[in-house]
Amino acid sequence: MSKELVFGHKNPDTDAISCAIEYAYLANKLGDDVEAVALGKTNNETNFVLDRFNVKAPRVITKAKPEVDSVVLVDHNEAIQSVDDLADVTVTSVIDHHKINFSSAQPLFYRAEPIGCCSTIIYKMYLENNVEIPSNIAGLMLSSIISDTLLLKSPTTTDDERKAVPELAKIAGIDDYEAYGVEMLKAGSDVDQRSATDILEGDAKSFDMGGKTVRIGQVNAVDLNDVFKRQAELESTMKDLMASNAYDLFLLLATNVLTSNSELLVLGEGTDVVEKAFNAKLENNKMSLPGVVSRKKQVVPPLTKTFD
Repeated sequence: MSKELVFGHKNPDTDAISCAIEYAYLANKLGDDVEAVALGKTNNETNFVLDRFNVKAPRVITKAKPEVDSVVLVDHNEAIQSVDDLADVTVTSVIDHHKINFSSAQPLFYRAEPIGCCSTIIYKMYLENNVEIPSNIAGLMLSSIISDTLLLKSPTTTDDERKAVPELAKIAGIDDYEAYGVEMLKAGSDVDQRSATDILEGDAKSFDMGGKTVRIGQVNAVDLNDVFKRQAELESTMKDLMASNAYDLFLLLATNVLTSNSELLVLGEGTDVVEKAFNAKLENNKMSLPGVVSRKKQVVPPLTKTFD
């Protein structure tokens, strides 16, 4: 088998980076030739995790075809979120936990589960293949689950995550995973030193909804005032990003990692659809969303349904 590249989505979060590393290690143990790469630079939270478990960040690529003929997608399946030349390579495997918007002209391995974190799926693949999980890989898996489920508080959390976290913490040498999780989430939530573009685009994904390109970014903070004291700057940058990337609608979900509440900042075409989707009114382009922490489960589905 020729070499394959494995990567998560653009603007990678901790799960996207970790899944690529986790899958590559597993695949290589099973006899394949797979390299983990990334479709963007790592964020502060991911850097904290990689440093904690002494793991090198994958190199960044923008195109796959110059190097390989086939690739593996983890933590995403939509072409709009993937490598620029995805149409020029063969996707041999997809491991994901998001809604499916994928088509292929040939058979492939596709594993999708409606759970909180893609790393949870890969964790189960290690167990199914009787491959021992190294402590640093366990640390990546643990961190990804904590990140994606906000310390098991997100509605996306399943019993699979609740069962995996203490087991992975033990392998990773983490005595108190809750204390570690708070430390990790705080490391990724300091927005004062981040540019407006990084806040908006650091964890952003594009979606096709009703024929419109909807960009949804998410930023975590321990105090949402740290985000919205820069609202004018954020709105100006949002307008620039919309103009340069042909986004029709831009949403920023700012989430308080300590209270599990969010506020939404919205600009562009379709603000009335946003209001209808969440049954709330925008005031000064903002909307309060108590208890909303998951873009995947609590933001994208109602928007998609309302746009369609």
